[in-house]
Formats: sequence, structure tokens, C-alpha cells
Amino acid sequence: MMVTAAAIAALQVGYKKHFQDAFSAIRPEADFTKVATIVPSSSKSETYGWLGKFPKMREWVGPRVVKDMAAHGYSITNKDFESTVGVDRNDIEDDNLGIYGPLFQEMGHSAGQQPDDLTFGLLAKGVTELCYDGQYFFDTDHPSHDNTGADTVASNVDASGAVGNPWWYLLDVSRPLKPMIYQERKKPEFIAHVDPKVSDHVFHNKEFLYGVDARSNVGFGLWQMAYASNVALDGDSLDAAIENMRSLRDINGRPLGIKPGLLVVGPKLRSQANKTVKVMLGEGGASNANYNAVDVLDTDWAA
Repeated sequence: MMVTAAAIAALQVGYKKHFQDAFSAIRPEADFTKVATIVPSSSKSETYGWLGKFPKMREWVGPRVVKDMAAHGYSITNKDFESTVGVDRNDIEDDNLGIYGPLFQEMGHSAGQQPDDLTFGLLAKGVTELCYDGQYFFDTDHPSHDNTGADTVASNVDASGAVGNPWWYLLDVSRPLKPMIYQERKKPEFIAHVDPKVSDHVFHNKEFLYGVDARSNVGFGLWQMAYASNVALDGDSLDAAIENMRSLRDINGRPLGIKPGLLVVGPKLRSQANKTVKVMLGEGGASNANYNAVDVLDTDWAA
């Protein structure tokens, strides 16, 4: 094949289609979409001053009570990400291009899954990473309120299991704001660097460059909507987690209305999670009180 401008342009169209088809197939079904709210970003970073404010309805007596949206300064700074593939000019001349199609498909697949890696990677670090209230996302002393509205502390973690036990997570994903935030500044974009007249790399290395770049990052939403545990996963520990989350109150002592509905586990706990909530009868034939109490998300990305 002659290496002409028209040939290079045709290759770029084909490679981009391989990338986009794979990306479009994986992204809508990616696991992160089940636990994270996708928030568009328009700047280097975004500040979520409204986190911690549950805008609940109240009886309108006297003037409106305005929620202070600047009470917290939790910010998420976007990061740059890229992936690049080089196509040797000799492969174009020798018409040896079939080897590259799957490579660009894999690039699209990887770009679609990258938010999974970021989101669940941060979720696993929740015991050591801070959230909007200055505490670790999973912590034992979050500022909270009791049933009278008085200040107290609340826990959303049980780390009493043996060292090395796998973690499992119980989440409320029923609301517009999910426990995690995926902040997207720039969707993955396929680009090409193929003109030898303007590219020293192409000229000196006889290699045409194709790649993808994106800008995004992840952060924590409301700690009240998430619970982490490394104790043995069974009906009793799940009951304790559900009761913990549903007992949380707002500043007026009213229930926050948390509805834990998604159990997130990694491969090590897949079988135990299904035994806990997906079988009707337990050992000895007794009814399973937690049958279908929550959905199970078995994801390779969960630690």
C-alpha cells in the first residue's frame, strides 16, 4: 500500500471507529455508573460546597430557611489521562494492518472501564481518604445528630474483622446524588498525530501515533449513603449495616430516609453475598429473612 495522505486519513477513520464502537459498548454498562453520579465539569476543579446539605421539605412558617451552600469546601481537581498506540509505516506499506484493529478496540474498551478503576479504587481507600466533613469517608466519628437533633457522632464503618479480610460495601444508590462522584471534564477523545510535515516523531521514527486523552477525576459524595465492613458477610452483619444506615438523622432529629439497596463485593465475596441475599432458604431449610433485601454488584474493581 502506498503511504499517501488519503490512505492515512482512511486508516484514521477506521481506527477511530474501532475505538468508538468498543467504548460505546462498554461505557453505559460500566460498573461505576451504578454507584457514582456523573457530574460535568467546566474548569480545572470543582468545589462541592453543598455536600452535607439534605434539602428536605419543611413546613413554611415565617421566612424561608436558606441552606448555606458554602458550608463545606470539598473540591475535586481533574486529572489528565492518555493511551497511545504507534503504527509502524512499514506495516502500512506491507498492508499488514489487521493486527491493529483489535488493539484499538481494546483501547476503547479500556477507556470505557477506566472510570471503574478510579471510582472503586477510591471507594477502597475510603478508610484513609477524607470526605466533605473533614473525616475519612468511612469513619467512626462523623458529625451527626440524634433523634432530638442534638449534635453527636455516627459511624459508617465496621473494621473489627480480621486483618486481611475482604471489604464489602453497602450503598444507597436510589437518589440523584450517589455515594461516589465521577467528575468529567473531557470525555475520552480519539486523536491522531500522523503528518510527517509537522511531526518530528513521524519523520524520525516512521511511526504514526494514534491515541486517546481525557480529563476527569472521582470523589466522595455523602458518607451517610455508604457503609463499609470487613467482618464476615452474613445475615447478621448485613442487618447491622442496614440498621446503622437507616438510623441516621438530620439536624432536626428526623430520619434522613437512607435506603441501602446495593451490596458491593469483589470476587472473594461473590459466593457469600449471593448466599446472604439471593437464596430463599438458609442452612437447615430456614427462610432467609434477607432474601432479595438488596441487590448485589459483584465487580472485579472492588478490593
